[in-house]
Amino acid sequence: MGNPKAFLEIHRQEAGYRTVHDRIHDFGEVEQTLNARERKLQASRCMDCGVPFCHWACPLGNKAPEWNDALYKGDWEQAFHLLSATNPFPEFTGRICPALCEKACVLNRFNHEPTTNRENECAITEAAFRERYIQPRVPVRNGKRVAIVGAGPAGLATANALNQMGYTVIVFERNEAAGGLLRYGIPNFKLNKAVIDRRIALLCEEGIVFRYSETITCNEAFTHQFDAVVIATGSPTARDLKVPGRALSGVHFALEFLSQQNRVLSGMEFSKDQIISAKGKDVVVIGGGDTGSDCIGTAHRQGCRSVTQIEIMSKPVEGPDDPTNPWPHWPRTLKTTSSHEEGCERRWNINTLEFLGADGKLTGVKVQEVEWKPSPDGGRPIMMEKGKPEIINAQLALLAMGFLKPEHPEYPDHVFICGDAQSGASLVVRAMASGLDAAKRVNKYLTRQTTF
Repeated sequence: MGNPKAFLEIHRQEAGYRTVHDRIHDFGEVEQTLNARERKLQASRCMDCGVPFCHWACPLGNKAPEWNDALYKGDWEQAFHLLSATNPFPEFTGRICPALCEKACVLNRFNHEPTTNRENECAITEAAFRERYIQPRVPVRNGKRVAIVGAGPAGLATANALNQMGYTVIVFERNEAAGGLLRYGIPNFKLNKAVIDRRIALLCEEGIVFRYSETITCNEAFTHQFDAVVIATGSPTARDLKVPGRALSGVHFALEFLSQQNRVLSGMEFSKDQIISAKGKDVVVIGGGDTGSDCIGTAHRQGCRSVTQIEIMSKPVEGPDDPTNPWPHWPRTLKTTSSHEEGCERRWNINTLEFLGADGKLTGVKVQEVEWKPSPDGGRPIMMEKGKPEIINAQLALLAMGFLKPEHPEYPDHVFICGDAQSGASLVVRAMASGLDAAKRVNKYLTRQTTF
């Protein structure tokens, strides 16, 4: 802790976003960066607390006080080694993590100005790539083969860890490239796909084999080809909305919309009939989470006329504190993203009744305001109708209501599950942590098999 008074003298400074009128015309990353001097000043604000709640809150157990101190002292290489000791891909989390550590930061409790851990993390990792602190590490092989099914954040974390332990790792991916939701769900304006390509190239140099466009069935014939198999297929089934008019042209799952746009940016071509475009349209996004927010930003960049985001649940408290989930836990407060700032009408307590159309095409969404009342038995609140149904004009409706938790059959002992495939949809940082845990379980199993 180089400057014990920094948190009293230096205020939190975020890099911020590019201006709205500039960023909505392209898919370049919206977040800006601070210069090295400002970044070191931000790192100096970390107090190296006696009880580091940031470490407690992070699913990966990142030791933020340690690498913040190294960053403040100008030792970027040491900062990276401390960071990468717990985080296999800090270039991903440094861009898209909601930063559970920052909400648990003592400074957040003190004055709502937590240390800028996420931005510091990204800056450290970019410096490591730029200065070539990151070099391929090819381990000595131990003769055992492990298959990873799914190349999302959980699968990649598992593959990286097992590869470094000496296992021969083959990753099977049903899509044409690795990354999972990092590549096909998160827009380029939040995570440039060159960042993923850079990491995959490094993993290939280190000996991991990727096999793309292969849909794998984890049956006995497949699993018995390997000493261990890890299923990291995510939670691919989106929650549907089965109301009248669902089959109308113009009603799509959010991920259909987002993944297609990312593929277009990668150079893939689609026919006129296949394209899902918001250009010149009124868009309704059903679902108030991050995926819905990503749809809003993408719709703006495609040239939509308007965007309305509706959510069936009540409006979150407008923080910064959440009385029902107090510090150091994550505050469930109203979140306004860069996409929301670009223009969007947001409404809560809105239930979707029907999709309306003409000639097979969507023209509007019939909705109704509701209210939630406590259940007498203490269970899920009861939804009550409120007011009269109304129609929101729309030519494109995007369903962003989350994903269903996958169900799995019983697998042999040498088959393991991790990430969203195990827990249901969650955060990228949690998927990565689950992947690291899966690698430990695989290693323990195979080491025990060898020993006895």
